Amino acid sequence: MERIETSLPGVFELRPTIVRDKRGFFLETYHQAKFAELGINDCFVQDNHSVSGLGTLRGLHYQLRHPQAKLCRVVEGEVLDIAVDIRVGSPHFGKWTSVRLSATQQNQIYIPAGFAHGFLTLTDTVQFLYKCSDFYDPRDERGILWSDTDLNIFWGISEPIVSERDARSSRLAEVTAEFLPKYPR
Repeated sequence: MERIETSLPGVFELRPTIVRDKRGFFLETYHQAKFAELGINDCFVQDNHSVSGLGTLRGLHYQLRHPQAKLCRVVEGEVLDIAVDIRVGSPHFGKWTSVRLSATQQNQIYIPAGFAHGFLTLTDTVQFLYKCSDFYDPRDERGILWSDTDLNIFWGISEPIVSERDARSSRLAEVTAEFLPKYPR
């Protein structure tokens, strides 16, 4: 497994070693000891799986009291995966980074707790899987508006398919500090 740094410290892409032959391929998608050597020491407690059609945008989501580190990958299709640093006091507050995840490359993105996360589907069908370091709590879920002009995220699409909840999310500047994660000192 190769660790590729992104423009945000702590967020990185993982590129696996894939063994291919006439039968297909094999790869390790998670190995606790090997991932710890790469800097991922989270204890993952929940796996999630979503299926979406072309042009679907999910996000930008985060949990406040139960922050989740995420290890994300795609098993069918391709997505543009986005992480936004929303930790109050962070030198990278309001900055974002992206990684294209695909079933062909079998790459992953690691996003630490304290970041908002979202993705846009780039193919007709996408199966998106991700591990979380804390349990999902619907009462704790928060969101940042995907089209926040202050963030200026380049999604490459002007009218994605979004949920009603995501369409009603607030711009980052409208969220008071008490409803954002804190940067560890």
